[in-house]
Amino acid sequence: MNAATQTGPGVLVVLRHGQSTWNELNLFTGWHDVPLSAKGEAEADAAGRTLREAGLRFDAVYTSLLTRAMDTNRRALAQLDQPAAPVTTDWRLNERHYGALQGLDKKETTRLHGAEQTKLWRRSYDVPPPPVDRASPEHPANDARYAHIDAKLLPATECLKDVVARVVPFWREVLVPRLVAGDNVLVVAHGNSLRALAMHMEHISTDDIAEMNIPTGVPRRYRFHAQDNDDRARRELRVADVAYLGDAAAIAAATNAVAAQAGT
Repeated sequence: MNAATQTGPGVLVVLRHGQSTWNELNLFTGWHDVPLSAKGEAEADAAGRTLREAGLRFDAVYTSLLTRAMDTNRRALAQLDQPAAPVTTDWRLNERHYGALQGLDKKETTRLHGAEQTKLWRRSYDVPPPPVDRASPEHPANDARYAHIDAKLLPATECLKDVVARVVPFWREVLVPRLVAGDNVLVVAHGNSLRALAMHMEHISTDDIAEMNIPTGVPRRYRFHAQDNDDRARRELRVADVAYLGDAAAIAAATNAVAAQAGT
């Protein structure tokens, strides 16, 4: 299905990047740029095959500025036989910035600070981890990729509430107009940027979002209710149904593995 054949809103598929090398080591990654692991490359390839088997084609593709998302996207599109699909990068799709936790082992952090504090930093809606110093190489102001962004917008740390604050405008300004126009859209991003998007689209509460775990390399498809013609591009789309694509048992196992990463 594509924009040429459908009359209602397009389909949105979101995809968390495949396992990264720091996922493999169980480290807080955030905005630190790391490549895919061998497993992550295989997950990205498998995601593309799953999308192909589902009969999906995309009119627009968006990724974060982080290598693990861009490489996942590239590999998935190759498997989908859409290597030339138009791709736009946007920093607002970046992972949550984990501040001073970036690079730390998740289970070791739990051992040092306790399960309650670690879960608060990792999963609370509005409590960020300690920030990095402005001079730290982990601060995005010191990364040339973000030189075009107002330095005041670049985070030293973030909670999920901060990620929602940048993802929701991206949804309204970029994704909704494309979907309303009937375009099928693929977004390849990260666990927390996709949780923020899901929270908004699915009206998930601040309590319930803490328990949402998004597995790596598994496409999640959204279909939307048809909208009235009046002022459509400025209206919120309502989710008609949402589902992961692929083997249900494998998806459940991958989701449980995300939940167990910090041992909390």
